[in-house]
Amino acid sequence: MITREKVEEVVKSYDLKNVHIGTLGSHSALDIADGAKDEWFKTVVVCQKGRERPYFMFKRLFDEIIVLDRFSDVLNEEVQEKLRTLNTIFVPHRSFTTYVPYDGIENNFKVPIFGNRALLRSEERNAQKNQYYLLEKAGIRQPKRFSSPNEIDRLVIVKVQEAKRKIERAFFTASSPEDFWKKARERIENGIITEESLKTAIIEEFVVGTYFNFNYFYSNINNELEFLGVDRRLQTNLYDFVNLPARQQLDVEIPLQNIEVGHIPATIRESLLEKVFEIGIKFVEACKKEYPPGIIGPFALQSAITKDLEVVVFDVSPRVPGSPVLVTTSPYTKFKHGFVMGTGRRIAIEIKNAIDLNKVSKIVT
Repeated sequence: MITREKVEEVVKSYDLKNVHIGTLGSHSALDIADGAKDEWFKTVVVCQKGRERPYFMFKRLFDEIIVLDRFSDVLNEEVQEKLRTLNTIFVPHRSFTTYVPYDGIENNFKVPIFGNRALLRSEERNAQKNQYYLLEKAGIRQPKRFSSPNEIDRLVIVKVQEAKRKIERAFFTASSPEDFWKKARERIENGIITEESLKTAIIEEFVVGTYFNFNYFYSNINNELEFLGVDRRLQTNLYDFVNLPARQQLDVEIPLQNIEVGHIPATIRESLLEKVFEIGIKFVEACKKEYPPGIIGPFALQSAITKDLEVVVFDVSPRVPGSPVLVTTSPYTKFKHGFVMGTGRRIAIEIKNAIDLNKVSKIVT
């Protein structure tokens, strides 16, 4: 693991009056860069050939665009040297941890990362101290998990890796062991999943409720948790299949996959905000103990609220969650700061404050 001392050495070599905020050209790059520009930072984006067009089309947002053959080439020493020359503070998101190996991020990426680089791996459900572990340590309600299809005694959601697109999970629901195997065989025959990937599938209780993605920001400088806002996820081919009349839904024989493709803004009943802050604080405290120094910056808890108004967390994003709708739609950032902003701008504000207070080492690893 690259030590914080090593990162501090890099930061000491930086011209902090000429910092670039950098990220990988996918997922949340536009939000991150737009927020950086709002706070008058320079920006750099690392793109992959064939996926660079949006970043040239939104050229206002980027001072430097680096195009590589593969995203993972960001680990090449010459690319890292370029980023360090630009005094880059790098903001990780899900595409970064998907396309760049964790071992490379933890041991070879010698560029200061905004956030806790060790915590990124906890998102993977096969990690030793994964998100399930952290939620349990935090005392946060999560769905019941089943170790075998034969244990299914209620409606469950099965999370299994897609056969062709390894970064996607082909979700499906089942209500019994027989239902599980019927739907699993159907998806294997259609080439959506493989028998091998089915062996490592996660089987969770399907929590019936209203779904919210709660976006937070923890400031290591202020020692304060902020609630940035709420979004809901648009998923294909579930949306807009559910808008078909019930008779037509029954007539269509297609497997549903629940692949996230977009976001819509939401708010939550004001009387439930106490619970939203409570689970956020619990998660922050658990991360401090299990992954010191803990959460730095943004994270999200994907949750369901039941008819009994219980909050159940079924997924954790220990990095930029990817909710660009917050940039213009979150009333909660206005309540806190007096103006509406997204995750990218909140990150830029934290970096600016750290530079002004000479505390950059507190926000990077």
